Amino acid sequence: MSDTIALGQPTVGAEELAAVAAVFETGWLSGAGPTCAKFEERFAEVAGAEHVLATNNCGAALHLALDVVGVKHGDEVIVGDYTFPATGHSVMWTGAKPVFADVRPDIWSVDPAAVEAAITPRTVGILAVDVFGQPADYDELRAIADKHGLFLIEDGACSSGASYKGRPAGGLADVATFSFHGRKGITAGEGGALTTNNAEWAAKARKLHTYGIEPALSREGARELPVPSFDVAGYNYRMSDVMAGIMLAQLDRLPTLLANRARAARGYQELLDGVDGVTLPVELPDRVHPWQSYVVTLDPDVDRGEVAIRLRERGVQCNFGTYASHVQPVYGQTTPCPVSADLFRRHLAIPMHANLTDDQVERVAKTLREVLGEVR
Repeated sequence: MSDTIALGQPTVGAEELAAVAAVFETGWLSGAGPTCAKFEERFAEVAGAEHVLATNNCGAALHLALDVVGVKHGDEVIVGDYTFPATGHSVMWTGAKPVFADVRPDIWSVDPAAVEAAITPRTVGILAVDVFGQPADYDELRAIADKHGLFLIEDGACSSGASYKGRPAGGLADVATFSFHGRKGITAGEGGALTTNNAEWAAKARKLHTYGIEPALSREGARELPVPSFDVAGYNYRMSDVMAGIMLAQLDRLPTLLANRARAARGYQELLDGVDGVTLPVELPDRVHPWQSYVVTLDPDVDRGEVAIRLRERGVQCNFGTYASHVQPVYGQTTPCPVSADLFRRHLAIPMHANLTDDQVERVAKTLREVLGEVR
């Protein structure tokens, strides 16, 4: 349908094209170049972190984060269960075991009590997820981590521009990671970042993300012919300078993008409040939600599949929320996470992006109300 309302949509245009042209003029298009360095400097201000490393995606940033804090084969890392499987996969890439902990029923991030209960002698750290962008309970998680001598990592894939008790996402844990995938609040189509205040970890991550040597930019202007040597098997996790140029333009847009998403979220809250068959998402008063997605919880007696089909037939895109990781066969986990499993069955994502007009928000809400009335 020509008037279909997209589930997600990037905000890009002339500014991003101009940023790409500027990168072309530098002659440095490949990874970890001068434009990446500019982006890292700018994003450090957004994330409230001393060190930023631009990566090709958030999965790469997660892998690097776990690597630099010392996760090894046989370790256990407690992971918030309700998340895209990149979170659990990144633990497996190190040879460690992800141990999934159940989540809060209101904001869907990992329940600190479930984290405490999941700790064993093999536990080395906690990997919390800011579900759909709203930060997890970092004060409580930090207290648990410090009590048991564990590291704390923030999977802030959806959290650019979010904050927790006045502190920006990216500086809430020992290390944090971000995604700039096309569905995220700021995007270069793909891309990611690692943030930390630990200079040693930042330097190690930078070396590992370029096959195990210092990036070429560090050798620019040398008055000799530096020939790097390889003493560790690293990866190719670099963001290209073309992507970094786009991200610089996106950072210029960030305040407006956040405001537009918040406006759309307020519209949904007003138009869907009190509608039978659906519970609306919660934004806690001590944190700022960037609204990467707008996800509603359908009542148990509502057929989510039927709702989705009817919405799509009427030009409103929708999808499930995210995954209950513990039920995915790849992990082989048997410990139940009932809250996460219930959310996995009942969540429905409706259109959320910065380009939504008030009329589109009203149409989505009206269509959802009509469909819910039909299927109940």
